[in-house]
Amino acid sequence: MKKTIRSLTAGVLALLLAGCSGSSAAKNDEKTIKVGATLVPHAEILNGIVKEKLQEKGYTLEVVEFSDYVQPNTSLEEGELDANYFQTLGYMNGQNEERGLHLVAVKGVHIEPMGIYSSKISGLDELEDGATISVPNDTDNESRGLSLLIANGLLIDPGTAEYTSDQFNGNSETNPHNYEIKPLEAGQLPIRLDDVDASVINGNYALEADLPSSHPALVIEEFDDETAVRRTNFIVVKEGSENSEKIQALVEAVASSDVENYINETYKGAVIPSFIDPAE
Repeated sequence: MKKTIRSLTAGVLALLLAGCSGSSAAKNDEKTIKVGATLVPHAEILNGIVKEKLQEKGYTLEVVEFSDYVQPNTSLEEGELDANYFQTLGYMNGQNEERGLHLVAVKGVHIEPMGIYSSKISGLDELEDGATISVPNDTDNESRGLSLLIANGLLIDPGTAEYTSDQFNGNSETNPHNYEIKPLEAGQLPIRLDDVDASVINGNYALEADLPSSHPALVIEEFDDETAVRRTNFIVVKEGSENSEKIQALVEAVASSDVENYINETYKGAVIPSFIDPAE
């Protein structure tokens, strides 16, 4: 009988300890914010200053680094992340439509000017007819890259809201210099810079490859109020979690003067603070 009582007591104690452990884990999980981000500048900003701001509020920021633009969104959709930070509204909306995701933007953080880079020429006037120019291959960034080429007189605007390489390749009206427009995965553009005559590269990948130092941009994107909204990189969450305490804490930490100062002092114009709301 005594053995039976001891066994029952031990079992109850184990269950109570397990329950306490579970409650503690749940509590800790509520204070842990897991954010997916590409390395430069997103993860740098999160680790460099946002983590410290959240610690002051009792939160632990866990940054999960990605090297592409697809996995941060699918991981967020699947509940593996609380938020991600790497993308524009246009890219997010395109991914929602193409992949059946349910993601929403909650706060803008910064703009990375896209640039035209080259390891072969020092000015756009050196581009010869038939030169190869690479651009990102996802819908939003391809159109954005082509828009930069149009703005600098390399291509002629076909008069559409969005642009694709098919509108220019082999078309003498929109591409009088017969440039070969070559879409590539965005992360591959700096790696394959030597394979083309020029490349339109997203700011984060250019910074990650240290292109501003090794091959300064021939041209940098400029912004007005409308394009600033389209080009801002946002904190993005899965629909339904926008108003949770941890996401509100993340938004407050991100949109602080300390983060603004960190961006300005660290990137010196290569990254521009843009703390706007998605509806603006």
